[in-house]
Amino acid sequence: MLLAQIRDDVKGYVGSRVRVRANKGRRRVVEREGTLERAYPNLFVIKLDDEHHGRRITYTYADILTETVELTVMDNDGNKTLAYQVS
Repeated sequence: MLLAQIRDDVKGYVGSRVRVRANKGRRRVVEREGTLERAYPNLFVIKLDDEHHGRRITYTYADILTETVELTVMDNDGNKTLAYQVS
């Protein structure tokens, strides 16, 4: 059920500016900014800023759940990080 909740939350932010912080292993952390372009049943797509020539990256909802990826939505009310805990 938790993955379904994450999927619904991410779908609600399609079209919003986001910041992604991804743990690539061996102390490598990549931070990128872009627009949450689409949300599919198993993954979501982020279109990166112009400096990356419109490149797209994809992550799964399980990446958020396992804290491999941290997704922060940047809006007018302040930044909101989507974080979930397995109970």
